[in-house]
Amino acid sequence: MNLLDDEADQSFHATRDGYSHFSDVEWDAVERMGSTMGIHAVSVMLEALDRDTQYATITKFIQNELDAEREKVALLHQQGSQQAELLREQGAQQFELLRQQQAAAGGSMHSRRPDTLKIDISKYRGVEEDSLLIWFVELDDAIRARRIDDGDMQVAFAQSNLAGRAKTWALGLKLHDPYAFGSLEVFKSRLRQTFEPPRAEFRARTELLKLKQGKRDVHDYAQHIRHLTSCISSRQLAPARHHIVNRDDMTTEVQSRWNSVM
Repeated sequence: MNLLDDEADQSFHATRDGYSHFSDVEWDAVERMGSTMGIHAVSVMLEALDRDTQYATITKFIQNELDAEREKVALLHQQGSQQAELLREQGAQQFELLRQQQAAAGGSMHSRRPDTLKIDISKYRGVEEDSLLIWFVELDDAIRARRIDDGDMQVAFAQSNLAGRAKTWALGLKLHDPYAFGSLEVFKSRLRQTFEPPRAEFRARTELLKLKQGKRDVHDYAQHIRHLTSCISSRQLAPARHHIVNRDDMTTEVQSRWNSVM
């Protein structure tokens, strides 16, 4: 309530001139005292007090107001701190709950994830010394061990194990047609058409039938036989014929070791 604006209290307001020794700040405090204690009570009090007591009374009133405001600020600060602490606790609880849920989900996914085995295979270079059929066997074994089920990923893995002219050939095809290898089977077929030597199976079969041990030890001889046999992908050589031909040039002393090696 503003005492200067209230026309009903002209008798009190008129006394402002009688208190010209009050500053504007002090007179504003007097008006606030009138709002709190009543206008008449303040008027009687001021008239009964000397100037020093008036100043002291107004100063104490202002000090009480400041103390009350400080208490309000302190209370608000305390409430704000409590609210902030509560929010921190709630955030920590939610974070811990989320961490536990993620850990449980990760453990569940880990328990369901099938075991994989990382098998490295040799690089196929597209040269005559490299056996394409053997490389295909290595490739299929590695794909199964790594559990690569996606067709595009299978092709990408196969391409990553090319080198030399074979890698250049594959990149050239992909450069002109990004979808040149629609599946792993298409990739194998095109690779076989490009790099498998003409009549390779016939030559491997012929070499196998004419193979002799010579000065080689049994182990090298057996490994060479295995290599030639793996190059024959269609009808295999009859077991009896295989047995007779491959043992034809063996020395007597190594024939007993042959059975254990083969």
